[in-house]
Amino acid sequence: MNFPQNNSPKKQRRWYFHLLTNLTFWVLIAIIAGVLLGQHAPDKAVKMEIVGKTFVDIIKLFIAPIIFLTIVLGISGMGDLKKVGRIGVKSLLYFEIVTTFALAIGVAVAYFIEPGKIDKSGLLLQDPAKYTSNPKNYSWLEFFLSNPTLQILLAAIVIGILLTYYSRREQAIHILERASKIVFTGLKCVMYLAPIGAFGGMAYTIGKFGLETLIPLAKLMGTVYLTMALFIFIILGSILKYLKISIFKLLKYIKEELLIVLGTSSSEAALPSIMVKLEKMGCSKPVVGLVIPTGYSFNLDGTSIYLSMSVIFLAQLYDVHLSFFEILTIIGILMVTSKGAAGVTGSGFIVLASTLTAIHKIPVEGLAFLLGVDKFMSEARAITNLIGNSVATIVISISEGDFKTPDFDNAQKLTEI
Repeated sequence: MNFPQNNSPKKQRRWYFHLLTNLTFWVLIAIIAGVLLGQHAPDKAVKMEIVGKTFVDIIKLFIAPIIFLTIVLGISGMGDLKKVGRIGVKSLLYFEIVTTFALAIGVAVAYFIEPGKIDKSGLLLQDPAKYTSNPKNYSWLEFFLSNPTLQILLAAIVIGILLTYYSRREQAIHILERASKIVFTGLKCVMYLAPIGAFGGMAYTIGKFGLETLIPLAKLMGTVYLTMALFIFIILGSILKYLKISIFKLLKYIKEELLIVLGTSSSEAALPSIMVKLEKMGCSKPVVGLVIPTGYSFNLDGTSIYLSMSVIFLAQLYDVHLSFFEILTIIGILMVTSKGAAGVTGSGFIVLASTLTAIHKIPVEGLAFLLGVDKFMSEARAITNLIGNSVATIVISISEGDFKTPDFDNAQKLTEI
């Protein structure tokens, strides 16, 4: 007996409709298209830089108001200034511990795999003069003045505290909540442009630097990506497993943000939307508002791994033996200087230059070997930074007792564009 198949076309339409209206699908297609254009028409691909850069610049316009509104509303709505201080102290302590793990794992894997044990005569050189000509001493003041995110964070905390004591606090909160809805609605509209931004960013990267530049330093590239994966799935995965949360479910939940970062090579491109998703997932607004912006300055796990591995790579490349004490010194220096590798293009190389200058054993000119492939490793750094800050937000939220058991599927529906 044949049963009617009336529901089949309807189900099929639903499946195709879901796929074609899924932002992740279009971002992935855009990244693939960018790679193909960069490889086969590099001249045209390089001109796409303006497309990716414009998208990131538009997203950056939302960073300041979102951070400001989220923190001010979180603090004034919470009404407990002791809790604000407690969250801040917990965050900084967590950041330092996890960053130290990131630095240590970077050094350990680099020593085990030895990516610098290659013939440097065939490597592509670029001019590192702008980073090595005048390495600067680390300055907390300069770091603060060059970091707008940190400035906004501080201003928002101060205003949030003052608003707590304001006699018309409720009226002010109502106005700020309306402003917040307008800003997030605007962000939702802009995120429709994410595939275009990812296409432009990836096309420019491949067109400008070329996949062939990866071959001489493929061992370093592979080691960096392997180390990032080990850190994400073993260190961060273990932290989440202890809290009874799956790292795989979290990655699936934030896949759109990960692809946007992959395409644009900028973790800032995903900052506003990751704050929305973490709040929808179950993290409290005050924790999200305080931890994410602070983490973008002080919890750069991917950058820390890259910096520590780069120092060991250059030591191996120049056959420089480092004692155990010198390795500990490098980790100690990077624990401080890695905090300054945020917010400014090329700041990672400036940090590397100042670190190499401080230990007086590895030629600073060695940065010339890294410049050719740095752009291809920036995606790994940015993605690891994003995942690290997401995990940090969950950890601090749980420690404050403000975290609801995550319903990833329901949270995804709440944030779908």
